[in-house]
Amino acid sequence: MTECSHCNIQDTDQSCISLVPIFSNLTHSEIHKIAQITTSRNFEKGEIIFMAGDKGDRLYVIHKGKAKITKLSEAGKEQIIRVLGPGDFLGELSIFIEAPVDSNAEALEDMTVCMIESDKLKDIISKNPSIAAKVIEELSRRLQSSERLIESLGLHDVEQRVADYLLRLAADKEQIILPLSKKDLAAHIGTSQETLSRKLSLFEELGLINQSGHRKIIIKNKKGLEEILNPV
Repeated sequence: MTECSHCNIQDTDQSCISLVPIFSNLTHSEIHKIAQITTSRNFEKGEIIFMAGDKGDRLYVIHKGKAKITKLSEAGKEQIIRVLGPGDFLGELSIFIEAPVDSNAEALEDMTVCMIESDKLKDIISKNPSIAAKVIEELSRRLQSSERLIESLGLHDVEQRVADYLLRLAADKEQIILPLSKKDLAAHIGTSQETLSRKLSLFEELGLINQSGHRKIIIKNKKGLEEILNPV
């Protein structure tokens, strides 16, 4: 884990700041101002970025790598809320409210993260309200995704949740690479790794998919997966 006291980004096209959609309408000069209040930090795979209860006082922007956002039940069971990659941001609520963070963030692989202090970012937002509007837009998308996850956990059995996940990931593709390990994917859809493996093997036996290696899946019968998700 390393951290620099300042982050002078020479090429804004390559910077994590320019990667983020919420900053897309800013001028070169405005991006430079944000770069001046930004620090960078490297996280190793498995390292905790923040934990529930930590002080929420900064926006984290992923430059390289991936992170998972999780919550723990009272029994200590992990629920993966979302997975974020380059250009995504974490800790956005600190821009609007002063409260501890309510989730955990962990590096899924070696990462470089840019961090912007909320108080300093608020001053820039006051002069560029389009940033706040885009943060709210992204929060709305995340809320919609969370509601879809809650609906899936509440209304679907494990087979349907696995089918739903594969269909959403595949969209119009025939070949997909799971963005999560099977252990993490199981935590995301609310089951055990063993049960997930059994369901994937069942789908393979039924001729719906082919598994190749640990994460590659070829969709052979999308209609069959849809029928599992929405049985007649």
